[in-house]
Amino acid sequence: MSFETDTPIERRILARSLATLRKHAGMDMVFGGPVHHGAAAMEITDLTGVRTRSAVNLVVRNGEGLGGKALMLARPVSVADYFSAQGITHTYDHAVRPEAIETLAALPIIVDRTPRILIYLAARTHVRLGDRWFDSFTPLVRRLERDIAVEDEVRRRLSLMRTTEADRATLSRADLYDIAQELTNLADQIEDETLRGKLEAVGNRFAPVLGSAGSQEPPTLLRPREIDVLEHVARGLSNREVAEALGLLPNTVKSYLKSAMRKLHATNRVQAILAARERGLLR
Repeated sequence: MSFETDTPIERRILARSLATLRKHAGMDMVFGGPVHHGAAAMEITDLTGVRTRSAVNLVVRNGEGLGGKALMLARPVSVADYFSAQGITHTYDHAVRPEAIETLAALPIIVDRTPRILIYLAARTHVRLGDRWFDSFTPLVRRLERDIAVEDEVRRRLSLMRTTEADRATLSRADLYDIAQELTNLADQIEDETLRGKLEAVGNRFAPVLGSAGSQEPPTLLRPREIDVLEHVARGLSNREVAEALGLLPNTVKSYLKSAMRKLHATNRVQAILAARERGLLR
């Protein structure tokens, strides 16, 4: 069974972040792409706010242009007047000129000291970019770094689950159960709905065969948020009250509750609470 998606981690994370980055930056264009071979080069694959396709699939090499300088220094860099800027090479002017870019910033997303994504923020007018402007991106950058790190960990653990039969013999049932449980927990940290669903499927698929040797019933892998919701429901709270207590939307609470009921083979809230208590998931 394959858990890989057709699109690399970096592209999926960048694509779903472009609109947020553009809105936060207040710039005309945001574009970027994955970094290859450590930090040797990057390819521009995802763009928003563009007028032409001059930069699509452009490969930017380390040390060349503004993006190459950001890769080389492993930190954000910017120019207020691109075509008169002296501190960069102008290797890629042919791609910049059709877009009439004047102000340009390059922002590397770095995980484990390795650049993984390079993001460009561009304006067709003169914009003063100071330290405070760059500092305002820190929460967004940290979120992107975390998302990449989480998905890296997911893939590492999925690779353990896909060992050959011979290799699997060296892993105990407890080891395999721990991996499945950790994947289920990691699902809470993933924004990508497709990948999150696949992780839940892994947990559900392996639960029936990973129970302890003497157990009459396989363990049920509930996500932490599903347990949180059940705990509050068990106290007699309504969905709206649970949502207020956990800082969630009522529909999100309903979704977690429905998922927990399905996994516990319960048809209502009371059955779900009783089943969770029987399995030691609730106090």
